[in-house]
Amino acid sequence: QVQLVESGGGLVQPGGSLILSCVASGISINFYTMTWYRQAPGKPRQSVAGITRNGNTNYADSVKGRFTISRNNAEKTVTLQMNSLKPEDTAVYYCNAVGTLGITGHYWGQGTQVTVSS
Repeated sequence: QVQLVESGGGLVQPGGSLILSCVASGISINFYTMTWYRQAPGKPRQSVAGITRNGNTNYADSVKGRFTISRNNAEKTVTLQMNSLKPEDTAVYYCNAVGTLGITGHYWGQGTQVTVSS
């Protein structure tokens, strides 16, 4: 059974930092593009940051320069370092894995809440 388990969410003041982690089980993330999404109340889910199997990264314009995504294939972990957090970053953050190289798997985690408020 494949699972993606996110952790690290919580309440933080504006300007603060959080580190989100996503740990995979049941798959080898070596062959997956990993992406963090977020969904705020009443809004569609949107991509925040992604990292390919080769380590290439992409970011939403709203988080460029503040968020950093990284991966550790050996530990089956993807991390999202979030700095200079703003109230508009408040959302449920989800980890996503999409297979490459002929692997058709597509998986979501259960999400972790991030709240930025004073």
